[in-house]
Amino acid sequence: MSQSNIDAQPELIIEAGRAERQYWKDLWRYRELFYFLAWRDILVRYKQTAIGMAWALIRPFLTMVVFSVVFGNLAKLPSEGVPYPILVFAAMLPWQFFANSLSECSNSLIGNANLISKVYFPRLIVPTSAVVVSFVDFMISGIILLGLMAWYNFVPSWRILTLPFFILIAFAASMGVGLWLASLNVKYRDFRYIVPFIVQFGLYISPVGFSSNIVPEKWRSLYSLNPMVGVIDGFRWAILGGKSSIYLPGFMISIGFVVLLFISGIWYFRKVERTFADVI
Repeated sequence: MSQSNIDAQPELIIEAGRAERQYWKDLWRYRELFYFLAWRDILVRYKQTAIGMAWALIRPFLTMVVFSVVFGNLAKLPSEGVPYPILVFAAMLPWQFFANSLSECSNSLIGNANLISKVYFPRLIVPTSAVVVSFVDFMISGIILLGLMAWYNFVPSWRILTLPFFILIAFAASMGVGLWLASLNVKYRDFRYIVPFIVQFGLYISPVGFSSNIVPEKWRSLYSLNPMVGVIDGFRWAILGGKSSIYLPGFMISIGFVVLLFISGIWYFRKVERTFADVI
């Protein structure tokens, strides 16, 4: 190559700290990558499965049946004046979304190691796309709730209009915990064994198969430190209408903890993000 051709080449200036200053703008600039990752994960999840997306219906439906039999028929726990399957599934929807998000987020960075180690883009796109994939399952599972309402001739009240607000809280809870687990799993691979335990344990200590109203009032505030308590109570309040009530002090504690998890999750993720390419 001649000297004149070399001189004609445009200069590439790498400005220190530019990625930090442009990070949130880059999230929007790389939105097509976000769409690609989310769509790819949806296709991979159901590719070569015999019944496809029906799995998003079967898993929560079978869990709902088991909980309805154990807690509703055998334990005879109160159902707040609504059919027990509806009580359970109103909680199963946000819980399944939360549990799937944790599982997908925790492995999202490891699963995209080749991409992360070779190309610059805001790494926050990866776990966020994993949560969105879980939200697709959430939307599909909502078909079961509609079917249960039709079966039992249950008509929701005006409170159902507030459901998007509680969905937003569920999304924040999923993102907050998911970002922590995704970050920690890069450095400490043991977390891939801990996450299934967290999900399984959380299912039993969250008010999925029963109403949180059965928890003694002296323990309600402590119990509400579980971020999913406020989310589940909110879903039931919105879906069951006047049949359900919210313990306001506990709800505020739970939502406050969700906000703390969300903010701290983003903070920690951003703090360790620059090391991902080296560690992976």
